[in-house]
Amino acid sequence: MAVPARKSSKAKKRMRRSHQKLNRPEISFDASAGDYRRSHRISLNGYYNGKKVL
Repeated sequence: MAVPARKSSKAKKRMRRSHQKLNRPEISFDASAGDYRRSHRISLNGYYNGKKVL
């Protein structure tokens, strides 16, 4: 089994793990509904981009 020749430094370890993070969902205020919603999603009352779709 392969064994590393020397210990990985903290900086190298943290650089490797820099992509392992949680992303916050993009939330915007929907003026037509007066509520917050996620980007690129239909609002609760059926509007998207200012037009009624449902």
